[in-house]
Amino acid sequence: MSGNKWHKLKYNLQEARKQGKNTLLTFGGAYSNHIYATAAAGKIFNFNTIGIIRGEEHLPLNPTLSFAKDNGMQLYYLDRTSYRNKNSLEVISQLQEKFGDFYLVPEGGTNELAVKGCREIIKTIDIEFDYICCPCGTSGTLAGLISGLQGHNFALGFAVLKGASFLKRDVGSLLKISGNSSLINWDINLDYHFGGYAKFNSALMNFISRFTSLTKIPIEPIYTGKMLFGIYDLIAKDYFNEGSRIVALHTGGLQGLRGLSKKSKRIDFF
Repeated sequence: MSGNKWHKLKYNLQEARKQGKNTLLTFGGAYSNHIYATAAAGKIFNFNTIGIIRGEEHLPLNPTLSFAKDNGMQLYYLDRTSYRNKNSLEVISQLQEKFGDFYLVPEGGTNELAVKGCREIIKTIDIEFDYICCPCGTSGTLAGLISGLQGHNFALGFAVLKGASFLKRDVGSLLKISGNSSLINWDINLDYHFGGYAKFNSALMNFISRFTSLTKIPIEPIYTGKMLFGIYDLIAKDYFNEGSRIVALHTGGLQGLRGLSKKSKRIDFF
């Protein structure tokens, strides 16, 4: 449960236990960090886990799904059309009929309880700073950081999806349901998606290679790599105030590197 995943799952696991649920059901792609983490959480905290995977089954299983299965997760594949409607009452009812009673964890783990968990990340930072940055897939982590700042300093998200202006609306909704709708010290940059989700090019890969070589900090091209590229580029463009201290949140995701193919142009990492 690396990076931000423990923070997203922590209070969801507590709520599942409080409700007397023994099974967690969640959604994700074949290389999903969230699927990986939920499977691990199930094994550690003694929950049954069901992963609803976007698309068709491909054998042999990739490292992400192999890990999930080895940790006891039951994998069930949903065609992409049905998957797009995964939050509908019809699809949820069908899943309840098939699997019985379960605690539903949303795709990416993002809900009000995830915001509560990610809010606590701010408390773990023991230095003064002016900006905190994070990559954005479902916006739950960013909403948590904004909530934790409570109007102080600035939170900047970097969208990893193309056409992700909807994330700003989603952050606003998450802040509203968590009682923080008045907070305005945040924004989401939409310019560093490199063509779309799980897409990348030579410029990004060269940056990641240089960054890793210089810092000895491993990063990947789906989330953290895009954020750090964006931070460095914005520094060069004088976006940040001179003398500012910037915290960059590494959200994990390194497990997916094992599944990256050199020939792949797009991978379902979410």
